[in-house]
Amino acid sequence: MRLLALACAVCAGGGSAAWAQGDVLKGQYVAKAAGCAGCHTDNKAGAQPYAGGRELATPFGKFYGPNLTPHPQAGLGQWTLQDFRRAIRLGERPDGAHYYPAFPYPSFTAMTDTDVADLWAYLRSLPPSSRPNRAHDLRFPFQWRFLVTFWKRLFFTAGPLASDPKAPQPVTRGAYLVGALGHCGECHTPRNFLGGPKKSRYLAGAKLPDGRSPNLTPTRLKRWDDRQLATFLRTGATPEGDVPSEVMEEVIQNTTSQLTAQDVAAVIAYLRSLPALPDEPR
Repeated sequence: MRLLALACAVCAGGGSAAWAQGDVLKGQYVAKAAGCAGCHTDNKAGAQPYAGGRELATPFGKFYGPNLTPHPQAGLGQWTLQDFRRAIRLGERPDGAHYYPAFPYPSFTAMTDTDVADLWAYLRSLPPSSRPNRAHDLRFPFQWRFLVTFWKRLFFTAGPLASDPKAPQPVTRGAYLVGALGHCGECHTPRNFLGGPKKSRYLAGAKLPDGRSPNLTPTRLKRWDDRQLATFLRTGATPEGDVPSEVMEEVIQNTTSQLTAQDVAAVIAYLRSLPALPDEPR
């Protein structure tokens, strides 16, 4: 029923006043917290930020981030705010086709109205790029987009995050930063053979095409105090003198190092509040 209500609201163009106007500067912060540049900028080719083309290797094939600039043909220039909200909330293109969940809408669906509107305002402010989008290169049968319909029925729930009304405000804010904007669970939660997240193992670490993502629950993080963890999120430096993986280094550069000190503290407070889960078996 919740999904149907959201879809009806999109089709009707309804919504709160937050949809009427967005704040570009706040949207820039949302873009950083959501790591948008990471998947939508082909740094290796020296491409314009947010012009798309970044490759994402998965067990199902290679995905390529699309152009998010306001170019009328190559980018989002012909989109409306309602089109953008539909993509973020429901994982659907303007023509109604499903997006593959390589686009982390299972996390972004929980973004607030204000953050979506602000992010849209920021993307509209970018210089347009004519760089064309690149078609995904997927293994059989995953190139059949209609299969995402069944994946969504099994693994996707639209709507806000469930929150604990008794949780301290920093924990609630951290849950939003980690679970919605930062979409940390997309890489740090193990998945089954269909690519669905194992919800009972949320943030317990996962196998990736190029290695493993670490356990983010207190099982692992208890080794570091808050100051050490904050330093890692800002600089990538660990107490042991290690360096993060290439992927995490990029996340730190583009996202966690750009957060305010208050938001970094909120992320840490939330991660500390999670149940301690054992590492994912190798």
